Amino acid sequence: MTNHLITFDVASAPVKVPTGTLLAEAARLAGVEIGQPCGGQGRCGRCAVQITSGGVRRRSTVRLSPEDVANGWALACQTVAEADATVMVPPQEKIERRLTTDRTVADVTVPEGYSPSYVQTLQRIRLELNPPSMDDQTDDWSRLQLALRQQARLNRVDATLSLLQKAGTILREGNWQVTAILDVQEEADHGRLLHLLPGRIEDDAPLWGIAVDIGTTTVTVWLVDVTTGEVKAQASEYNGQIARGEDVVSRIIYASKGDGLAELRSLVLGTINELTQTACNRAKAQPVEVVKAAIAGNSTMMHLLLGIPAVSIRLSPFVTAVNQPPLLTASEVGLCIHPDATVDCLPGVASYVGADISAGVLSSGVYQTEKLTLFMDVGTNGEIVLGSREWLVTCACSAGPAFEGAGVAHGMRATRGAIEEVWINGDTYEPTYRIIGGGRPRGLCGSGLISLLAEMLLTGLVDKAGNVNASLRTARVREGEHGWEYVVAWAGETDHEHDIAITRVDIDNLLRAKAAIYAGFSVLANSVGIPLDWVEQVLIGGSFGKYLNVEKAVQIGLLPDMPWEKFQFLGNTSVRGAYYALLDREARARLKDIAARMTYIELSADNSFYEAFTSALFLPHTEMSKFPTVEAALQR
Repeated sequence: MTNHLITFDVASAPVKVPTGTLLAEAARLAGVEIGQPCGGQGRCGRCAVQITSGGVRRRSTVRLSPEDVANGWALACQTVAEADATVMVPPQEKIERRLTTDRTVADVTVPEGYSPSYVQTLQRIRLELNPPSMDDQTDDWSRLQLALRQQARLNRVDATLSLLQKAGTILREGNWQVTAILDVQEEADHGRLLHLLPGRIEDDAPLWGIAVDIGTTTVTVWLVDVTTGEVKAQASEYNGQIARGEDVVSRIIYASKGDGLAELRSLVLGTINELTQTACNRAKAQPVEVVKAAIAGNSTMMHLLLGIPAVSIRLSPFVTAVNQPPLLTASEVGLCIHPDATVDCLPGVASYVGADISAGVLSSGVYQTEKLTLFMDVGTNGEIVLGSREWLVTCACSAGPAFEGAGVAHGMRATRGAIEEVWINGDTYEPTYRIIGGGRPRGLCGSGLISLLAEMLLTGLVDKAGNVNASLRTARVREGEHGWEYVVAWAGETDHEHDIAITRVDIDNLLRAKAAIYAGFSVLANSVGIPLDWVEQVLIGGSFGKYLNVEKAVQIGLLPDMPWEKFQFLGNTSVRGAYYALLDREARARLKDIAARMTYIELSADNSFYEAFTSALFLPHTEMSKFPTVEAALQR
């Protein structure tokens, strides 16, 4: 097979690849980062590169105009090498926005009815052993087990081979006085020996654990002193896997190609390990001192973390390889903490309802409230729970990445330069907007798109079907390549000197995303015979919810039209649930019970979902009676 030399302008050296190699793969081999938000499916157009010389073959030119192709542009995920080539890689989008809680002490709100006292999962026990003698030649491990039975009432203790290899040396170094750190399982008399230290460690010394939420978009780590329950530090960062897919389906597809699974696993482990190091630095601790990790995340994220193929999740009948992984060690998983540390991957429910929702139901208190509650995590994979302490039903609907700015011509993630909120003058149709980080705008992020669409509806710039009103006397409404569009910012105002506009195609993508979520909770309510207006509270978890404007979200039909006091934004309920499970053995048992109690409804097998989805493909809905406040605003 013929090899070709591919030279990237941002690489230190060219790379040699065989004929037919994707430019995206050649870039990876050359150490060049090229984002593939759609997972390499050729749908988003954001991996475009420019071929300045040489021969390539384009499999697809989606989102590239004839002029783009004539100027040498190609999609790296859809273009293969057929000769030596030189490739120019444009600046890649960098994540610049940080969660507002990134450097603050976590506000761990205890849900109503939750007791702040807890039965620790991690225990530190000081032991005094009788030294061996000619009269007592009991082996070291049996001697240690006997001490734990007598002094800690643990009838069964497990240990890893690496700890057994060190135990004898540690016992003698401590002159048979040692401190044992154990993870006590569901049975009070059964524990795992995680660490053995010579001598006596003071009771007030920190005992470290981490609570982790692996979100599709963001990863969050809380560093916890489990002896006090205090969150000493936390850190958040965008999931490194974003470069290989912005939604779970894109990542599953990417993971099924070549070394994609190993690469995605490496990316998320890299993110978690960097965040753990950051949190430890802030608390003046060392990662090797961390002896337990409780991890929440959706089912796909959990599979990719553990290197388990996730392809069955997206194929009928949509089943996971595992919903409740067994306890593992850090060395098995690849976490850079104490190698024998327990890694507890929390239980999920089904293919698209994972441990992040189980943890959210725990930390939000939904599982024990008397109120009929709608709990939802709005994101690329909208996960919804309806119920109370008596019963819980759940479903998931694929909203797609539109609310993350993907699939939108001028969409972008919530980074510096993104328009995050828009107001439109109803007389002149002139917009004003707020930009993340200030400066000139570069595009529209999810909250900006929701705000813009709501303003366009209220000012008559679009009708209920999402059609742009071409009869309005404003230069901002014009006919573009994809039909009529509205210009939010002129080229002279923007960072890249191109107009920022929202097109009819963009509006269609947003309508489908919001319709999927609205149809999801509508069908869920109908499945148990409950009208939506019976819901007493709507709890919204996830980082996206923190930036969501309820009024605007209701106006486009993303959220039900209810009194504002019914809505509560809880922030990251997933990491908070992982925190409870890390600390409290009883909370961990409740989490297992919650996952088992939730009845999962597969929307793809429910004929009523398509009808509900179709009805919700309008602004705000085909049945205006469902949105009385929006109807009144439109009349005004």
